[in-house]
Amino acid sequence: MMTSTKDKKSSKPNGKVCGNCSAPEVNDSALKFLACARCGLVFYCSRECQRAHWKANHKQHCISKADRAPQHQKPPEISKGSDSDAAATGEKCAICQDTLADASSVTLPCTHVFHGPCVSELRKFGVQQVCPLCRVSLPLGPEKVFEEATRRFMVIDRLVETGRMSWSGLPDWAQRELDAVIAGWRDAADQRHADAQYNLGSMFANGRGMAQSNEEAVQWYRMAADQGHAEAQSNLGSMFKQGCGVAQSNEEAVQWYRKAADQRQADAQYNLGLMFRQGRGVAQSNEEATQWYRMAANQGHRMAQSNIGLMFAYALWARYLIWTATSGLNSVSITKTITKNITSHNQP
Repeated sequence: MMTSTKDKKSSKPNGKVCGNCSAPEVNDSALKFLACARCGLVFYCSRECQRAHWKANHKQHCISKADRAPQHQKPPEISKGSDSDAAATGEKCAICQDTLADASSVTLPCTHVFHGPCVSELRKFGVQQVCPLCRVSLPLGPEKVFEEATRRFMVIDRLVETGRMSWSGLPDWAQRELDAVIAGWRDAADQRHADAQYNLGSMFANGRGMAQSNEEAVQWYRMAADQGHAEAQSNLGSMFKQGCGVAQSNEEAVQWYRKAADQRQADAQYNLGLMFRQGRGVAQSNEEATQWYRMAANQGHRMAQSNIGLMFAYALWARYLIWTATSGLNSVSITKTITKNITSHNQP
């Protein structure tokens, strides 16, 4: 019996999957999936699945529709200037009356510039929750903004990790949600939140839900790295090493790797070991390379563990060659075999 084209289309999944058991909803099925009443983003094939998923992990990630709505404020009509402009002209912070420093200044939505710590202190008191100059309400603190944006990101990230969607082809609702996440991280990053700056760098570096840009990645990595963020320092070192988004410089790479490595960042310790092993940006030193490899290996870094093993193996081969040359054996075949084994493997 022939099946009509209409019947074939109606029996296909419509894109909805159960958030608990991952069962797809079929168009012609009598069973219609239930949406989470709070967030409206996750669907369930039954009340049992909804309750199970809520207890498992959805409760902590569920954000209501009202909470996701962006809060727009129209700033007053005044001339805009950058943080660096304010610092360069010697303007004073209206809160503490001290001269603005570019490194510590933040720009509020109303475009007025203050010291970041001064705004934080005002927020702690909970009394002066407005701009001291124009009385526009202060934005949410960077920690709160970062937390809310990250919770929303985790929902999308989980769907990508489980194969229900991909970063290169997000559905419209997920792209809108990711745009809101990026906006939240930008807000927190503008208030000098290092984790938000690092996350933005990673998103630009990997092109997740946005156009890939090494230049933008370097910009955000550097902001976080300047505040001592170890992962940002390590990634910035790799950008300099590879010449991605910045002029290639082994010396700069070593500088940032060392800063991160001193904070026990395993990838940076491993990469610093590579730089010493290969003599890039530093004087070649197997002893220094082994030292940094060992630090990373002790933290479970597999490549560092492998490279330490290879370096010990090469040392043993070298000692054996010396022994055969000085013991009177002078076995040409043995020497050629050992030399071939050494040169046929990539050095760590």
